Amino acid sequence: MIYLGIDCGTQSLKVLAWSPEKGVVGSAARSYDLIEGLPPGHKEQHPSSWVEALESCMGELASRVPLKEVRGVGVSGQQHGMVVLDEADRVIRPAKLWNDTSTQQECDDIVAACGGLKSYQDEIGNSLPPGFTASKILWLKRHEPENYRRVRSILLPHDYLNFYLTGEKVAEYGDASGTGYFRVRERIWSQRVLRAIDSERDLAETLPRLIHPSERAGCLRSELVKRWGLSSSTVVSSGGGDNMMGAIGSGNVRAGLMTVSLGTSGTLYCWAAEPVTDPAGEIAAFCDSTGGWLPLGCTMNVTVATEMIRRQLLETDHAGMESMISNVPAGSEGLILVPFLEGERMPPVPDGTGVFLGVRPATCTRAHLARAAMEGVTFGLRYGLERFRILGIEPDEIRLIGGGAKSRIWRQMVADIFRTSLICPENEEGPAFGAALQAMWADQRGDIAELTGRYVTLNPETMHEPDGSAADRYDEVYQLYDKVVRELRAGDVFPAHRRLLDRL
Repeated sequence: MIYLGIDCGTQSLKVLAWSPEKGVVGSAARSYDLIEGLPPGHKEQHPSSWVEALESCMGELASRVPLKEVRGVGVSGQQHGMVVLDEADRVIRPAKLWNDTSTQQECDDIVAACGGLKSYQDEIGNSLPPGFTASKILWLKRHEPENYRRVRSILLPHDYLNFYLTGEKVAEYGDASGTGYFRVRERIWSQRVLRAIDSERDLAETLPRLIHPSERAGCLRSELVKRWGLSSSTVVSSGGGDNMMGAIGSGNVRAGLMTVSLGTSGTLYCWAAEPVTDPAGEIAAFCDSTGGWLPLGCTMNVTVATEMIRRQLLETDHAGMESMISNVPAGSEGLILVPFLEGERMPPVPDGTGVFLGVRPATCTRAHLARAAMEGVTFGLRYGLERFRILGIEPDEIRLIGGGAKSRIWRQMVADIFRTSLICPENEEGPAFGAALQAMWADQRGDIAELTGRYVTLNPETMHEPDGSAADRYDEVYQLYDKVVRELRAGDVFPAHRRLLDRL
């Protein structure tokens, strides 16, 4: 028996074929781009790119994997994106993505219409950062009224792929938590927030039917069964957001563990038996995709920052970058990068840009710039860890996933900056593997915690303990990093810089 995990990310789509008996039996991936030429803060992508990538991956797998043995399919998707369909279920416009920060005004107006931040948080359980879906709907209503009038369905990226697979429009609690119009405690859509977005239209009629994560989205469409050579009884699980699937794929279904993902964005999250609400609104109160909750912090800039430095300044591969960084001591001799390249979500700095502090002759080297970039994005994640600690959550072990987790230096850096032991799952494709495991859960029922305990294995070669002297040095540098960020925000520096950029 085989289960497929589909991971629709910001830069690529991957399909993982996994067997409970044999492990990974095949995989395929296709990359795609964001739409170019948009104004600063606007991040969009064609949903057709995801479908084309999926079809291409399935065509590749058909030559290497016995697809007739596939029993279930699960989809992991980038969160918060808005896909809008017309009455014929055609995509109306490109999807506005999770890292789109163009809707801050709409966020402010929705919160104000709900009676202010506390009232909004009481309703939803979360604050409303510009990445969430709610403000995208109001933005569409204001800026593209003709498109808005055509909208009959509003889906998240993973919902859209489930619709492509099954013909059913459904949403599960985990991914729905990141819309900004979902009540995470009660696990229902918020009529109050939907009315704040549009008081003259019943937006609930455009939303998919909510299902429990253990439920099936449906069965594979007959057209796909024939084209891909799968069984007509192949089930499609509820799927979920990439973070929720990453939690399953890293075995994060019990208290005490924290998953940290070093991907395009950075995330850190822990399983919880009850909702965890952050009064400051910086840690999101999400549901997970097993039936519990998943308090989560997200930064927008991780490998997007390190890859920018590697490609444009280092002109080397990842091994070469790691070699260069190894020659620079922890703390980069005082060079610090605040990595808010085109805005940041945690802390909320939608107008942010990158800032280097400590540039001097001794630190103005490619190696120093590279290490400072890696340290800077990790400091951004530590900011989230400090918020978790304020909320009473202290992890005893980190499960590290994402592309950055392949770097030995970066793994040690995370252990030192977080002062916590860490280890990587054996299967590096966390969200895709989690989606495959959830597909198995949907097919066989049973206990998802028992399934992850049986099939999520850890790689002992990736175990790292914090180094005391390096951790002490990082504590000192982080305090300065945090001070710089706070003073830049308090001094209105980022909005002033954005206004300057708009005039240039």
